[in-house]
Parts: sequence; structure tokens; C-alpha cells
Amino acid sequence: MSFAQQVTGSSHDVHNYGDVSRETIERLQIYVDLVLKWQPAQNLIAPSTIPDIWERHVIDSLGTKWAVPDAKTWVDIGSGAGFPGIVTAILQADDPDSHVHFIESNQRKVAFLRTALRETGAKGTVHPGRIESVAKSWEHGPVEAVSARALANLDLLLNLSEPFWRTGATCVFHKGQDFQREVNEASQRWTFDLVERNSLIDSTSRLLLLSNISSRQI
Repeated sequence: MSFAQQVTGSSHDVHNYGDVSRETIERLQIYVDLVLKWQPAQNLIAPSTIPDIWERHVIDSLGTKWAVPDAKTWVDIGSGAGFPGIVTAILQADDPDSHVHFIESNQRKVAFLRTALRETGAKGTVHPGRIESVAKSWEHGPVEAVSARALANLDLLLNLSEPFWRTGATCVFHKGQDFQREVNEASQRWTFDLVERNSLIDSTSRLLLLSNISSRQI
């Protein structure tokens, strides 16, 4: 059985979660097809999630852009296969003023991200390198929002994204059922305004929106 044949969901499922245009659905389908095509060689997503790629990855990623709809310039850190960054770029592909920056150190995944942007017609730039290095020397203009999914604990995410939130970017981080522990631990080092959004696919998970972030004086 091929990877494509293992997929039980479909692009039609997206309509159950929001008003998504036909053109956006077509771009998302191109993206999913690319993930499945590259998966055997690159291991872009956990093999156990392949059958549920639409729900576990695509639909879950839709919430990122929808949580901060007015943000047009994003940085997606530790982008990997492009969830949620590529999905965000696809959702705002028709906005001429939008752009998503991707920071990824794995060269093979860098190649995949560039291919995904090209094939879907989404607007974005992939910056190869470690997050710390790329963020510290950032010279690509202001950023309105920072996203990350399945990358690190909240404390580390705030540290990695500091060059962006220092200039006003909102942080949008996907977190699993242990999110409250991470919030409590991060609160020992940082102060922030926090808004919790329910995950689109899992009642125990959250999308955390953090703003007005600063480090505690210890």
C-alpha cells in the first residue's frame, strides 16, 4: 500500500472547520501530496500520523493563522515539514503584502520547504541555519507573529523567539495536554499576557498566544 493510499481523511474535511476557498483547498492538496511523496526519503512526519495527515497536521495548523488573522508577516521557527508555516503561507497566498519566513537547520527539509512554496504558489523565504543564529542576525524586516509546533517546551520557545517578540511579535505556539505545566514553568522566568485557544482537533491541547513578553529580573 502506498503512502497516499494510507490516508483516510481528505481535503473535504477542512470545510468542517471554517470557510476555506477552493483555491486554498487546491494548494493544501498539492502540499499534502508533496509531503507524502517526500516522506519515504525524508521522514517529514511521524509515520503513525500518515493516515490522519489532514486532521493531525493540516487542520491542526489552520488554527495558527486563524488565531492572529491580521498578522501578515510571520516567522516559523524549526519549520521541519512546514506545519504550521506552509499552511499559514497557503492561507494568505492571495495577500500581496503577506510573507512567511521559515527557519530550519536540516538541509533536506530546507529543500522540501522551498519546493512546497514553489509548487503551492505561497509566499515565503526559507532561511537555512540554527534558530539562535538566524534570529540573532535578523535583517529581514519587522515580524508580526512567530509560530512553532512540536519543537520545544514553552520556556525554550520564548528564549529562541526573543529577537522577534522584543520588537512586538505575537507568539503562537501549539501545545499538547501538558500545556499548563509548561506555562507554569515558563512563568518562573518570563512574564507575559496569555490567551488560550482550543485546538481544532484535540480538546486537551491548546494554541497559546503570548504577547507583552519580558524576562523576570531574578
